[in-house]
Amino acid sequence: MAEETDRLTLVLVVAQAFFAGGAFVSLLATRSSLATSFFFLFLVSSGVSWVLRQAVTAKILTFMMTATVLATLGLIVVFLVIEAIPVFRHTGLELFLPFDGANWSTSAGEFSLVAMIWGTVLTTLVAVVVAAPFGIAGALFISEIAPEWLKSFVKPSVEILAGIPSIVYGFIGFTILNPYVGDLFSVSPGSLFLIGLVIGLMALPTVVSVAEDALSSVPGSMKNGSLAVGATDWQTMKSVTVPASFSGISAAVLLGVGRAMGETMAATVMISHTRQLPEPTVYNVFDSTETLTTLIASSYGHVTPGELFWSALFAAGVFLLVIVTGLGIVSQIIEQRMKRKLGGKE
Repeated sequence: MAEETDRLTLVLVVAQAFFAGGAFVSLLATRSSLATSFFFLFLVSSGVSWVLRQAVTAKILTFMMTATVLATLGLIVVFLVIEAIPVFRHTGLELFLPFDGANWSTSAGEFSLVAMIWGTVLTTLVAVVVAAPFGIAGALFISEIAPEWLKSFVKPSVEILAGIPSIVYGFIGFTILNPYVGDLFSVSPGSLFLIGLVIGLMALPTVVSVAEDALSSVPGSMKNGSLAVGATDWQTMKSVTVPASFSGISAAVLLGVGRAMGETMAATVMISHTRQLPEPTVYNVFDSTETLTTLIASSYGHVTPGELFWSALFAAGVFLLVIVTGLGIVSQIIEQRMKRKLGGKE
């Protein structure tokens, strides 16, 4: 009986794996009808397996879902790199480095992402200057200062900001902030400063939420010990809570940076799309240029697949992917370090 049970389990596992693999391969081969058939058979085999061997089926399905996510991410990376290869061959390092003036001219076959990278850097710095201090202050207020009744109101309100579509932020920036700041300071419409300001406000919920979690994870015994020796609430926050949760706060700021670098719609609506470095100096945040995300968003609709311009857009995507992924990994490492530190393992 045990042998028959093990044999039945093996048959069900093999059937699900075969049909799932067949559906995946057929989908890659762009044979939709065959993929549909395999997927239908996979659902049937999973249903039968669920009735007969529920525990085993649950493990198989969760594994397959995880494998699907990883495979999808891998295919996205491979696709981006393959599409970007032609412009790398054509331009080389000049695509990312300021050689020969760093010009962008599609008609002349010149492609340089230097101005877009620099525009991304400036807008991100402005966004961090806005999001980091306000986000950390908000997290400190919610975690350590606000009474419970106010905390239950403020925290959900901050998180609601994350649900507002980015196009709304961009539209407000375009219709209200652009004209107002342009008339007040006589600066270019769609300046990098304004875009960074709007993106910083959009990144606030991320910084506040993650930093507040870090502050709340500090053990109460550490705070109580500080108060017991005569320290005030402010001294405890300044000398105990913030230093102990500094790694988590740093991770919150890094996640905010990633949010700012990847923002597209708000910046696309507001920016002037001039693909050159700011003037009169490259540090002029009151001038306008282009960012990597706005370059992709404003160009992909009228570019012919296979052209070098098309490949350059994918190269911008590869650069963004590497930077944002790196920031995410660093923030996770910092957060794990904080957990080890607070857990007494470091």
